[in-house]
Amino acid sequence: MPEGSAFDDVLDANRAYAATFDSADLPAVAARGLAIVTCMDSRIEPLVMLGLSRGDAKILRNAGARVTDDVLRTLVLATHLLGVNRVLVVPHTSCRMAETTEAQIYQVIFERSGIDTRSLAFETERDQVAALHRDVRRIRSYPWLPSGLVVGGAIYDVATGELQPVDLGSSEDGPGVGP
Repeated sequence: MPEGSAFDDVLDANRAYAATFDSADLPAVAARGLAIVTCMDSRIEPLVMLGLSRGDAKILRNAGARVTDDVLRTLVLATHLLGVNRVLVVPHTSCRMAETTEAQIYQVIFERSGIDTRSLAFETERDQVAALHRDVRRIRSYPWLPSGLVVGGAIYDVATGELQPVDLGSSEDGPGVGP
């Protein structure tokens, strides 16, 4: 590795972590049967905010906590192979993906880099509650997910650390079921 790498800090931290690593026997399945779809925002600590420990849940993160095709693909694997039987979708307050439009994002990126990103769908949505309902419904209706999968949604408040339930569903919800 070249001296002065941009990753020296994290590689040094990893060496310290590896020196006391004690999770080699942790199973790959989600011990609590939970998958969390949340935003990539670094203010969100999914395990901590839900009182979970390493190995309890599968965590899927992207800009805006949107249920994309890749999230659905990952949930198929998580539910059929990794012990997931419930999914919680958790967007958050003060999210740039909810406070701006696609056109504004395209413009900012173009002004900063000269790169035209208009062929990308960033999936911004000002109405987070409506978007959350759509995303929860998308998981509930996805044909390759198991019947009986419990799917819910809540918005995380980055100012207080609290979750505001929006659509927690029930144990009867599954593909093709729900609002």
